[in-house]
Amino acid sequence: MATKRTSTTEARLPLSRERVLDAAIALADAGGIESLSMRKLAKELSVEAMSLYNHVANKGDLVDAIVDRVVREIELPAETGDWEAEIRTYAVSAHEAFLRHPWACSAAMSPRGNASAPTARMRNIEWLLRRLREAGFSPELTYHAYHALDSHILGFTLWQLGHAVKREDVADLADAFFREFPVDEYPYLMEHARQHIDAAGNEGQTEYEFGLNLILDSLKRALAAA
Repeated sequence: MATKRTSTTEARLPLSRERVLDAAIALADAGGIESLSMRKLAKELSVEAMSLYNHVANKGDLVDAIVDRVVREIELPAETGDWEAEIRTYAVSAHEAFLRHPWACSAAMSPRGNASAPTARMRNIEWLLRRLREAGFSPELTYHAYHALDSHILGFTLWQLGHAVKREDVADLADAFFREFPVDEYPYLMEHARQHIDAAGNEGQTEYEFGLNLILDSLKRALAAA
């Protein structure tokens, strides 16, 4: 009975763009962006599908809006004079946001409907470029630094999501792998595989920050040498 009362109360709430986007993000988080449809979203909100178009123009507009919402979860630290610490905070926050919403990382890289319309992604890019330039990086070095950082944030996160394995499945996968693997031919690959198995479920953040440290250390050296 409590569930029925809750559903009735939610159904009576006025539909708004915020409610639509909240529900769309929840559906995408649960089943991926491919599973999101206007019909399924309307059912989740207990409304007719046509009523959604009072709040979003179409599915493309909906996807753009929920990607924007996810990207706005990324922290843009206040400027303290420590560009390295600020960019590290930004990069770690971006990684965590895209892990919370696995469908959004790839979608954030896709062309948007209106390329000239301000978006959270544009805001973040401008923040990162400004932070590098104001730290003393030349335009050319900023160009390279931006691409190194952005490709690590997005590229590593996509790699991590693509290799994600549930912890409960690791033991079975490991047993099958180690039984059949030609260890005499590939001893170092076996060593590497065992490291993955031993660190299952914990290595993502560690490896992400290891790569981030390499990039930031290289940028500090490049800035000092400029």
